Amino acid sequence: MGTICAAEDRVGNQLTGNRDALWGFFECIDDYAVAEALWMRAIHWAQEQELETLYGPFNLDYEDAYGILVEGRDRPPVLLCGHTPPYYLDFVKRFGFEPGREQNLAFAIDVREDTPALQQLSRLAERVRKRERFVIRPANFDDWEGEIDRVLPLLNSALAHLPDFIPWQRETLSALLQPFKDIANPELILFAEDGGKVVGFFPGIPNMNEILIHINGLRYPWDYLKALWYKHLQPECLTIKSVLVHPDYWGNGAAILLFDEMLRCIRSHGYKWVDLSLTGQDNPKTPMLAERLGAAVYKRYQVYRYKF
Repeated sequence: MGTICAAEDRVGNQLTGNRDALWGFFECIDDYAVAEALWMRAIHWAQEQELETLYGPFNLDYEDAYGILVEGRDRPPVLLCGHTPPYYLDFVKRFGFEPGREQNLAFAIDVREDTPALQQLSRLAERVRKRERFVIRPANFDDWEGEIDRVLPLLNSALAHLPDFIPWQRETLSALLQPFKDIANPELILFAEDGGKVVGFFPGIPNMNEILIHINGLRYPWDYLKALWYKHLQPECLTIKSVLVHPDYWGNGAAILLFDEMLRCIRSHGYKWVDLSLTGQDNPKTPMLAERLGAAVYKRYQVYRYKF
């Protein structure tokens, strides 16, 4: 009838000063009594650990399919995004959960048309190129560990301004990126460098959910035949999970140049649209840049906190 996981991120609580119990892996039938029983059991466990709030949903991971879908049920989710039933939203409000932070947004850009916004992007990028300051390069998978070492300090610098930010540990970042090594094209994972120093990171990943959605979790033998068929098809969407620019380089064109170079690569590889997900409303730089490119919000997610 339902499942839930409760856990404590001790390092995160120490850094933020919170006493949160994270909840996730939440699934239940359309019956409020089941949801209430699951949350009450999680609260009982949290009280035993001397914690004070439930915060989530997070599936033991701050980046993978977190939050409850608030808007955008008309389109399927891309990689690392969830797709919760509509009654979950009613259940969390009925139980007394409050928004735990600003909503997280997914943006979409149709790259098949050369819109005025994308034309303006190209003109701005040309101005940045004339300065000959930045070098845009693809990822070097032969130096995978070295690339992780370059992304880690950039990640922690670029996101440090966010409320309740928890610095990334190297092993966590490595575990997050490793599954994509086999499906990503290094030409679509871009770095911006200034004098050899990495100041920007822009990773694009094929949206394999367009394939996975057809194979039913490989439950039956004929699903494997479907997998053989669909694996030869290129997804229409490239999902970009992060736009990182070092704070010292905000506003000087590095992000514009990364977007323009990525757009060239995307079109040359035949993708039709780009997903930018997820970014928070409390991180104004990325939504502002996305909107300048003509991107539109097509999904909203919310994480919740309940104090007991």
